[in-house]
Amino acid sequence: MFGKDDLVDNLSRDLDRARGRRDALASEATTLTAQIAEIEARLSEEKKRRERERVLSEVEAIKTRIKQAAGAFTPVVDGLSRAIEQAAAVVPEARELNSFLVSVATEIDSVLDPLLRELDQRADAVRTGQAALDLPSSAMEAPPVELPKDTNERLLRFPAWLSRDRETDKKDTAESPRSTAA
Repeated sequence: MFGKDDLVDNLSRDLDRARGRRDALASEATTLTAQIAEIEARLSEEKKRRERERVLSEVEAIKTRIKQAAGAFTPVVDGLSRAIEQAAAVVPEARELNSFLVSVATEIDSVLDPLLRELDQRADAVRTGQAALDLPSSAMEAPPVELPKDTNERLLRFPAWLSRDRETDKKDTAESPRSTAA
């Protein structure tokens, strides 16, 4: 009987140790679960912060490209306008092209400021976390602008006297007398 009591005592101690280890592991698992949740939350917040920074950087790059292109456009329009004025001395219809050019430049100027303000407002909304812009990973990779295939779709048209169709009409009329003479 003496050996049986030792066995019961040993088993009881083993059981107590196993329960203690289980409780310690459960406590550690709970602690680890809390730490994992905290790290996941910090990771998610960091990803959101980096995405906001990326979007803000892209918006700033877009604004910079717009301003640079507009800055390059203005001297070109000015130079073209002066050259067209000189051409108007020889071809009076050139004034139509000049007025067309001025209207294009005016239209561009009138929409640039509101566009830049809208970009600033969207950037502010992203900065404050009120909005998330869904920009591609790089706005630099935007697809090229497709020109309309049908000439009737164009918003801005050259004056009729500069139309390419007129040039083809001249060629057709110039070629037809030759073909009848031959």
